[in-house]
Amino acid sequence: MLVAAKTSGATPLVIACRNGHYEVAEYLIEKCSADIEQPGSVMFDGETIEGAPPLWCAAAAGHLDIVKLLISHGAKVNSTTRTNSTPLRAACFDGHLEIVKYLVQHGADIEVANRHGHTCLMIACYKGHLTITKYLLRLKASVNRKSVKGNTALHDCAESGSLEILKLLLEHGATMDVDSYGMTPLLAAAVTGHNHIVDYLIKHSNLVSRKERIDALELLGATCVDKKRDMISALYLWKRAMVERYTQGETPIPKQRTKKVAAYDYVVEISDPDALDDLMADPDEMRMQALVMRERILGPAHPDTSYYIRYRGAVYADAGKFNRCIELWNYALDMQQSMLDSLNPMIQSSLFSFTELFSFMMGEEGKQTSRGRLIPPVDVVEILRVFNKAVREVKLGNEMLEKMPNVERDMTYLTRVLVITLHMACLLTRLMEHNKSTNEVNKEIHRAIYNLVKLSIKTRNGRTALHLACCREAALLGRYPACQFPSPHLAEILLEVGADPNSKDDEGNTPLHLAAMAKPCPASVAQTLLNHGAHIDLVNNSGETFATLLKGQQVHELVNTTKYTKLSCAAARVIQQFKIPYKGIVPAALEPFIACH
Repeated sequence: MLVAAKTSGATPLVIACRNGHYEVAEYLIEKCSADIEQPGSVMFDGETIEGAPPLWCAAAAGHLDIVKLLISHGAKVNSTTRTNSTPLRAACFDGHLEIVKYLVQHGADIEVANRHGHTCLMIACYKGHLTITKYLLRLKASVNRKSVKGNTALHDCAESGSLEILKLLLEHGATMDVDSYGMTPLLAAAVTGHNHIVDYLIKHSNLVSRKERIDALELLGATCVDKKRDMISALYLWKRAMVERYTQGETPIPKQRTKKVAAYDYVVEISDPDALDDLMADPDEMRMQALVMRERILGPAHPDTSYYIRYRGAVYADAGKFNRCIELWNYALDMQQSMLDSLNPMIQSSLFSFTELFSFMMGEEGKQTSRGRLIPPVDVVEILRVFNKAVREVKLGNEMLEKMPNVERDMTYLTRVLVITLHMACLLTRLMEHNKSTNEVNKEIHRAIYNLVKLSIKTRNGRTALHLACCREAALLGRYPACQFPSPHLAEILLEVGADPNSKDDEGNTPLHLAAMAKPCPASVAQTLLNHGAHIDLVNNSGETFATLLKGQQVHELVNTTKYTKLSCAAARVIQQFKIPYKGIVPAALEPFIACH
């Protein structure tokens, strides 16, 4: 019983194998009959690996003696973690060559991929382990096998910058395939800024076309601007690309015309070699050129396209140019919402960044930035613009989840997006409270919040938007908290546009119950709920009322109970207290009313 027990998710044998304690592992196996396959949770490089068998732990940590011990006692050499990672793949990850050889000699399958389709060869290439790569290739590892996202081992070494491994793969028949984003290994090297990989590949006309050479040079130049802040190298690379386009004695390949974008300051991509030199005098336009180029080459679906738009916006915000930041971030958010699945983590991240930015601007208005600029007042119309996009994300996310079977439905992402959306609503109510919006805009805000409430979203634990507004745990953790939860102002507007004050979550709690659990319960929230029809004496599934849930507070300190207690409620409580039979005696419509008291 002791050796099978888990501490922080790991058995004693898993812990001993992870930390290299040979004698302890031997004792547990031989004297205590520990289950040699019982998995556990272990930490590697700050990440929790779930369902890791003892052999996987020893192989990943590089303990060859324990690997031999486990296999000698019959450990399954191809056992996997929850993500389908084998002990062999774990050894390849951290470059433990002797363990790799030992596992293969004892039947390890080199082609078992993890749940993402990444094989042992792919991970050895990505991590730059040349000797392991050579060994796997001698064993005829599949060199052109693709992962779930379509990348090959050649993509992995191009992305990590290992030229020696790249040459080795090409010698063994690796081909320049595209992944699910349409990226070749050449473009993968350009995106990550590996000049030496790009230079090597573009010299081989049998591997890459002229257009691919041009795209790679231009993309590498954009990476120099945004990732390395190296304007001189970027210009050099863009000039090389221009020469390839127009002056190589072949038919010119003109640049594809792209629409002018307000977020990019309506920049038109330069196609004149002489005009490139003028860019050095205008770094800001050069940065916009890099964004336009990247979007043209990678397309809007590639994560790096929106990532660098957001990055450039953040740089503008740091410099005090908040309008430029907001414009770029809106463009990136529109791009993400049009290309990605609803509730995608990248969309969540964009919406969360907006809440932090708007909260910072509201909290620091009128103060100077580190660059000496004054922080302007936030424009309520800009928050409303993003809020409407957030409501759309909640709506589409909920529709997507409703199509899934209950067993596959995970409410985590929908809950987070709704919480972010409510924080933006909270900011809007604060601006309304301080008369920083016109009557027309106030109507728009009410309409937008009504659109959110009428969706009748139930998140994790069956909670509505009003539940979250009255719940302490719904507060977003960030550098600049958007507003404090529970929020009376947010609760007020949600109730005004039709939120149900007596809606119950999965535990039978109404928003009033959650407010009582806030410790301390804000009197303003309780009074707001009661003034809009919340029942003060409803019981949850545990038989608790608002009054009994208060800790360290008395109900009369918060509200005048007489004002909110009806004679019908008092009668219902008496029936319940004395267990008076009522079903089939009172009118049927009254039965649920009595039951909830």
